[in-house]
Amino acid sequence: MNIIVAVDKNWGIGDKDNMPWSIPEDMKFFKDMTINKTVVMGRITFLSFPKQLPLKNRQNIILTRDENFSVEGAIVVNGVKSLIEFVKDINEDDVFIIGGQSIYQTFEKYCKKAYITKIDYEYEVDTYFPNLDLLDHWEISKIHDIKHTKDGIPFTVYEYINTQI
Repeated sequence: MNIIVAVDKNWGIGDKDNMPWSIPEDMKFFKDMTINKTVVMGRITFLSFPKQLPLKNRQNIILTRDENFSVEGAIVVNGVKSLIEFVKDINEDDVFIIGGQSIYQTFEKYCKKAYITKIDYEYEVDTYFPNLDLLDHWEISKIHDIKHTKDGIPFTVYEYINTQI
């Protein structure tokens, strides 16, 4: 499995169940990485999507404790073991954990790679991603070119590998 996320300077990822930024280039990177793949998210992340529709051209898996939750066009699982069992026959390079905070925290140890867009700006946030730079088992394997938002804020995609997997 893989992680894909955008973070601010303090590894913040969201505010009031929404992303506090809009970076079209990063959204294109996200789409290019996940198209025709499997994306795994929590219920709150799913509910933050426009019109609350599954992402097109992807297998959407929603992890929730709510056993009555269902979404047309998505697979709903109710536990970590159920999810692990469901994705075990899918190529690990084709599964992406896409949020939110508790889903990232739960599955970080199961992921082989992480694609982290670091935005060089401090946003007002209330949810965070674990700082991989402080975790011994994550190492940077590739740094992409620095780009800038339409407002001139620099951002860079870092690829990390989990050395414990």
